[in-house]
Amino acid sequence: MEGLSFYVGIVGNIISVLVFLSPLGTFLRIVKNRSTEDFESLPYICTLLNSALWTYYGIIMPGRYLVATVNGFGVLAEAIYVVLFLIFAPTKMKAKTGILFLTLDGGFLAAVILGTHFGMHGDLRNDVLGFICSGLNIVMYGSPLAAMKTVMTTKSVEFMPFFLSLFLFLNGGIWAFYAFLVGDYFVGVPNGTGFLLGTAQLVLYAIYRNPRASKKNRLEEVEEHLISPSEWIE
Repeated sequence: MEGLSFYVGIVGNIISVLVFLSPLGTFLRIVKNRSTEDFESLPYICTLLNSALWTYYGIIMPGRYLVATVNGFGVLAEAIYVVLFLIFAPTKMKAKTGILFLTLDGGFLAAVILGTHFGMHGDLRNDVLGFICSGLNIVMYGSPLAAMKTVMTTKSVEFMPFFLSLFLFLNGGIWAFYAFLVGDYFVGVPNGTGFLLGTAQLVLYAIYRNPRASKKNRLEEVEEHLISPSEWIE
C-alpha cells in the first residue's frame, strides 16, 4: 500500500503542477501588454496562501512529503504571479494586491504557522492545521461554482475552460485516492469535494458544449416572451 501511495502521489504532483501552470498564458499576455487589464489578483493570492499552508502541513506531518513538494512548487509559481500583478497592475489594483498580500500571505499565514508551532503540540497541532488547510481548500475548490451558474444561465461553456475543468477533476480525484491510501481525511475531504465539483463541471460541459444548441435554446427562450401572430387576432 505504501508503494502504491508513493506512485499515486507522484502522479498527483504532475497533475498539480499542470494546474499551477494553467494561468501561464494569462501572465504571458500580461507581460506582453504590460497591463493586468481586468484580471483580479485575489485568486492567486488565495492560492499562494493555500499552497503555503499545505507545504507547512506536508513538512510537519510524517510521510506527507509529496504534499509538501508539489505545494512548494505552487508557492513559487503563485508568488511569481503575484509579483507580476504588483509590477504591471494599475495603481489602484497594485495597492489592493499589496494589501491583500500582506494581510493574507503575510499576517494570516504567519499567525497560523506561529500559533500552531509554538502554541500547540502533537495531535492538536496537526488537527488544527489540518482543519484550516482542509477548509481553505474546500473554499478554493468551490470557486468555480459561479462559473457553473453562468454556464447554466447562459447555456454556454464560453466562460468555463474545458482543460481547467479537466485538470481540477483529475487533481481532486488523484489526491482523494492518495488520501484514501494513506488514511488522511484532511487531504481526502477537500479533494473529494473537488473531484465531485470537477465531475459536475465536465457534465455541464458535455451538455452545453455545442454553441449552436446553446444559441437555439437562447432563441427559444426569447421567442417564448414574444406574442405570436395568432394572438394579434381578436
